[in-house]
Amino acid sequence: MWKSLAALFLLVPPVLAQEHATAYEALRVVGKQLNREFVSHVISVTGVDGDPQPETWKIMLNDPRARGGVREVEVAHGRIVSERTPLRSVVGSTEGVTINTARLNLDSSGAYAVASHTAEKSSTRFATVSYTLRTDERGDPVWIVTLGNKSARPVGTIYIGANRGTVTRTEGMFAGASMDQVETDRDGDRDKEEGGGVITQTKARIKNAFHRAQEEARDMFERVRRSFSDFINRD
Repeated sequence: MWKSLAALFLLVPPVLAQEHATAYEALRVVGKQLNREFVSHVISVTGVDGDPQPETWKIMLNDPRARGGVREVEVAHGRIVSERTPLRSVVGSTEGVTINTARLNLDSSGAYAVASHTAEKSSTRFATVSYTLRTDERGDPVWIVTLGNKSARPVGTIYIGANRGTVTRTEGMFAGASMDQVETDRDGDRDKEEGGGVITQTKARIKNAFHRAQEEARDMFERVRRSFSDFINRD
């Protein structure tokens, strides 16, 4: 009996090791182990090669006291494993604009749910998932979810609004088009003048498929919605 129990305990660690932290949980580690105020100064959160969640999250923080005004923290296995202050200013995320965490309603687990459902609708197969949470050109938080195959090569990227869960753009799926790119008014008028054809029919199929995926993504978002403010303040 004891041998059976010992064998069972030996099987537990590998299973638990697969349950990596979400982005929210990594940010909570930063708040607890470093500085609670830092969760309000996040520039970006990045994790690569997730299955579905990554082992390590890299978090860029706006810190005027640090060299270059930026602090980079890596979180893995429930603790901070690396911390440094890059000399160069951060690139991207609208040139270092911090994320308004009060508008975060989608954890990385929710972003995965929306992205995987969208990939399924576009018949895109993937093995790994990489995440970037940052601000877009309007200053709104956005998840950029990149899907990879078994060889770690990208097969598609999905942009998901972290506030309302809207899929705003895809790359490598639905012919790489967003709703605005599928058919402009000018294209529609020209197609009508030319009597339509194969190109029009193809664009219509892409448009309809993308539209259905967007609608279903909104439904998925309502099921996985998770307020960061509620999450971080419940402790």
